[in-house]
Amino acid sequence: MRVGYGGGIPPNIGEGDRAAGADGIRENLDPSWLRGDPPWLELFTVWLREAVDARIAEPNAMVLGTTDAEGHPATRTVLCKGVDASGIVFFTGYDSDKGRDLAAHPFASVTFPWIALERQVHFRGPVEHVSMEETEAYWFNRPRGSQLSALASDQSRPIGTRPDLEAKAAAVAEQFGGFDGDADVPVPPTWGGFRLIPTVVEFWQGRANRLHNRVRLTHSDDGWHAARLQP
Repeated sequence: MRVGYGGGIPPNIGEGDRAAGADGIRENLDPSWLRGDPPWLELFTVWLREAVDARIAEPNAMVLGTTDAEGHPATRTVLCKGVDASGIVFFTGYDSDKGRDLAAHPFASVTFPWIALERQVHFRGPVEHVSMEETEAYWFNRPRGSQLSALASDQSRPIGTRPDLEAKAAAVAEQFGGFDGDADVPVPPTWGGFRLIPTVVEFWQGRANRLHNRVRLTHSDDGWHAARLQP
């Protein structure tokens, strides 16, 4: 099944930067939009804010790609919990599937798929653990229910039934005064954050007739380099 991007041919197709885009923005994405240090951060921040303003569901959701010890790829959606000049941060169990993948091959990709805005941003690069201080700062700002569920879950491990899972969570919650209690819930010893340090960043903007705009930044020893790619 083919799904259209932006309907039919606009009357001003072929007018270069004056041609209205499928995302409602007349200007065509251009390498000159990427500036600052690092040059991807300003535009990414603008696009993320516009995704929030457009009420995109889970605008900080990103598709994380990893590779296991046998070289088999896997993707799943996780939530971005931090973005700054040093990279993209997310949290998970270190013994989960993705945690074991990253232990075997500490390199990943993430994609922010803002489909309703016909925009995507792709990041690739090495991955490192965040500091315990960063993990604790995030953990103790999580909703209590999320803390208890993370503590109760042996992430990615099998369990018999849904009632088994709920009973396990209830038993852990009882140790800390219940889901409505006020006792601190400790950070699980095998849970924490990862930071993807971008070495390749690509911005994608949908255009009519699938003549999409792609701009890729690549980092090397002498800094960042931007190039327009054919769609």
